[in-house]
Amino acid sequence: MIERATSVANIQSMLHTMRAMQAQAGGEIQSPVAPLSSGLQGLQGPQGTQGTGKAAFTDLVKGAISQVNDAQMASRKLQTAYERGENVPLTDVVLGMQKSSLAFEATLQIRNKVLKAYEEILNMPV
Repeated sequence: MIERATSVANIQSMLHTMRAMQAQAGGEIQSPVAPLSSGLQGLQGPQGTQGTGKAAFTDLVKGAISQVNDAQMASRKLQTAYERGENVPLTDVVLGMQKSSLAFEATLQIRNKVLKAYEEILNMPV
């Protein structure tokens, strides 16, 4: 079950969707704010900090996804070591599998919440 959800095609599809939404959000949010930028300069901060904020968010998302990937890879290594007959307790294998599964499910739920919030923002009347 985890193997299907973490296939390269599914991960690439999710990343493609996130990039498309990021590009769409960047285009739609910047155009209405541009006329107000002179009045809100103190609130928005300089233009350079906005790019840094986006990069920091991107780095956080990439870091979180890589941590989930690391947990799944560690779980897979424990499974294969146990299957080969190495001295790995079954409880460690099961715990590793549960941790990686929980991390993936939490990431998936966070992604769903972010997408839902994004859709709600898009549907707000201006």
